[in-house]
Amino acid sequence: MTPKSNQFLAVLLFFDSFLVRCCVSLHGIRRLTTIMFLSLVAVNFAPHSSNAAESLEGDIVILRALDKVTARTKDLSVPIDETAVFGSLAIRPRKCLKRPPEETPETSTFLEISEIHDDAEDLTLFTGWMFASSPAINALEHPVYDVWVIDCKISEPVTSSPKE
Repeated sequence: MTPKSNQFLAVLLFFDSFLVRCCVSLHGIRRLTTIMFLSLVAVNFAPHSSNAAESLEGDIVILRALDKVTARTKDLSVPIDETAVFGSLAIRPRKCLKRPPEETPETSTFLEISEIHDDAEDLTLFTGWMFASSPAINALEHPVYDVWVIDCKISEPVTSSPKE
């Protein structure tokens, strides 16, 4: 799946959950969901341009975390599959994709965010894709903390230095 279709899927899930919360009739929700799903299928199976570059996979995710109570923000540089702790949150990025410079800028990251409890098992708060260009599409819903994606760092390819 391309990041564009991932973003479209996130929009689909957002609208679906938003409409359910707003108590819109089930018939209207099903119709809208069906239309959006068919659009997603059309996007995925449409012939893609051969000159479109693939997203680059990053090694380190740059996140910004906000403590809403103290108004403290912190930029976190978290390597893929490692865990960063901010307050009572444990944040683990699983994948980070960034479009090449010649395309429209977009960074998307798959995150697992859980709340750490000393006396009980950790509570999973968020698992899914977050997008740097649209942080509200698929956001962490927490009364104290906000987390959003800033960037994805891609390491330079390792080249051997010539021996003299």
